[in-house]
Amino acid sequence: MELRRALVRAAVARPGVLLAVSPGATRQRLAVEAELARRGWTCVSGPAETDLLVIVSDREDEGEGEGRDEGGESDWVAGLWQGIPAPKARVWVTDPERAGDALDSGLADLERGEHEDDHAHHEHHEHHEHHEHHEHHEHHEHQQDGGTAPHSDHGGHDMHGGHHGHAGHDMGLVEGLPMADRADDRDGLRLDVLHVPLGPVLADWPAGLILHLTLQGDIVQELTVEPVATPPCPSPPFWDEPWLRAASGEHISRGDAARRLCAAHLDSLGRFFAVAGWDDMAARTGHVRDRALAGATAAELTSLVSPLIRRAQRSRTLRWLTTGLGTLPAEQARQRGVTGPALVADGDAYSRMLVWLEAVGRSAAACDVTEALDTAEVVGPRGRLDTPVPPSRALLDSLPRLLEGTEFACARIIVASLDPDLDELTHVPAPGTVHSHG
Repeated sequence: MELRRALVRAAVARPGVLLAVSPGATRQRLAVEAELARRGWTCVSGPAETDLLVIVSDREDEGEGEGRDEGGESDWVAGLWQGIPAPKARVWVTDPERAGDALDSGLADLERGEHEDDHAHHEHHEHHEHHEHHEHHEHHEHQQDGGTAPHSDHGGHDMHGGHHGHAGHDMGLVEGLPMADRADDRDGLRLDVLHVPLGPVLADWPAGLILHLTLQGDIVQELTVEPVATPPCPSPPFWDEPWLRAASGEHISRGDAARRLCAAHLDSLGRFFAVAGWDDMAARTGHVRDRALAGATAAELTSLVSPLIRRAQRSRTLRWLTTGLGTLPAEQARQRGVTGPALVADGDAYSRMLVWLEAVGRSAAACDVTEALDTAEVVGPRGRLDTPVPPSRALLDSLPRLLEGTEFACARIIVASLDPDLDELTHVPAPGTVHSHG
């Protein structure tokens, strides 16, 4: 019991945090991630490792009350919450300025939950000891009376077998997953068919994205893309904001746009490195991203990004892991409406990373430029913003062809190398403005 208490207190001191981010809440997510990095708290990959669930949204009413039972978002948040073992706590972050306060509140709830859990465990322990003492006393009296009849107060079920020992095995489930069917694979072999969803809540995953994969063995046979249903948002997507504001007539400097571009690509690179298993590099990249958003000068940013760029370019392991994955030739990209880095790369996941690195170095050096941003062509981090279709829509539409026929282990690297921003799909600007795609 003392060991258990020690483990619980350690979890409360530095809780494992699961971020559940809604589309449109990039600004809030960045504030939470920066605060988590400052505190040294770790983000976990799933409910089983979670102590604190942090629900990040741009909707002011998201954190009000417990009765949020309408809309898809409430459903998946409720499912996450049910899968987290106690002691646990959850908080909502809708104001980026209050991210620290929300984490403090969650920590306090965890501490209260620990005390309540300890109390319940203590009462259970006392009850168990009392029950054992009572049974021992009855058994002693029974022996004194010379009784030899077996106990029959368990409803007819054998405590070492019987019905309770097989509960759930006739449901066709293994750890909550449906059992596989069988079908012919691409080579004509009969292999298990599994239907596996990815998202919407995964570490280093585009907020609000769900992929429904059909697997045979470890190969993706089919794929459908399903963004989480989210109410329309009139505010411009965080990463596209400088270009959209400039296109609407505001004075935006080239330096401000370059700073946002630098941070956006660093954000994408951090996820790419994390998914590829390079956690140290992902953490360093996140730190530099936060410095860019905090207003670091061009000289400081250049000194921070230069070693990151060299290290990534020289990594043979990263090149070996990502070369040949998700190849998207420029001609196919144009046909699908893809613009931006994925078009410029004219190649695979590794090529797209190199384009991001080059853009990070170039934009870091330009973040102090004060002259006005040219709006002749409105191009954000993921592509052109002056077309009927947002650039991330074209990236999402490209995913099925890029993933089908690939190994399941490679799927997340391919997604990370495109890094679609689902904030762009929730943005519904006023009619007649740039990017009024509905």
